[in-house]
Amino acid sequence: MSTVNVDLDGLGFTFSLFTFSFPLAFLCWTSVEAQSRVIGSIQPIVAAPGDDVILPCHLEPQLNVESLTVEWSKPDLKPDPSDPLSRVRYVHLYRDRREVVDMKVPSYIRRTQLFTDDLKNGNISLRIINVTLEDSGKYRCFIPKLRSNMKYSFVQLVIEPDYVQTWTTEMPLQTPGPKEEVDDTGQPSRSHLIPAVFFSVVLILAVGGIAVCSIKSNLQKQQSSCKNLDFLLGKKT
Repeated sequence: MSTVNVDLDGLGFTFSLFTFSFPLAFLCWTSVEAQSRVIGSIQPIVAAPGDDVILPCHLEPQLNVESLTVEWSKPDLKPDPSDPLSRVRYVHLYRDRREVVDMKVPSYIRRTQLFTDDLKNGNISLRIINVTLEDSGKYRCFIPKLRSNMKYSFVQLVIEPDYVQTWTTEMPLQTPGPKEEVDDTGQPSRSHLIPAVFFSVVLILAVGGIAVCSIKSNLQKQQSSCKNLDFLLGKKT
């Protein structure tokens, strides 16, 4: 641990850079970590035709999203040729505290639902009833007005005709516990922490440097005053 020892007129004290900078670094770290992120399931959801499935997606840390818009879409879905305006179509759209049906993909009407009672806990998982082979693919859960740099996540749904479930199709309503995001290599991704760590280190060095310079400046001024006093006393004698 880096310390600076100072002795002013016989009154010594030790200044710890770690002690001084730790609260600042903690504030920087917690401000980034407190930002809610949309997190989907890392593992694909596998089901058989006719099953009811839940696509897990939640916010971590928990955040009440009852008043926010929640969009579930299927990025790989081809545009509907019968839609001359090429409007955006959603698997499920929650807006103004209710489901918006007229902007849904027709094949998903009356087959999807959010767990609206659990939106206050940040659970935006989507339930799809009576899945078919056409439902296979990548789904995106997205909160457009979320104050975060991670407003969306993806969930992969795989429908296998010969799939036999070893557990009940009625999964828990609560999204599975938070898991670390992974990169393309399967390793935990910490990229969102890099700016916070870098900023904290720079801040610690800057504060430490300012403190050391200030102490040295004060010592030099005191030494200069002592020399002037000795000079004046010498002239009087």
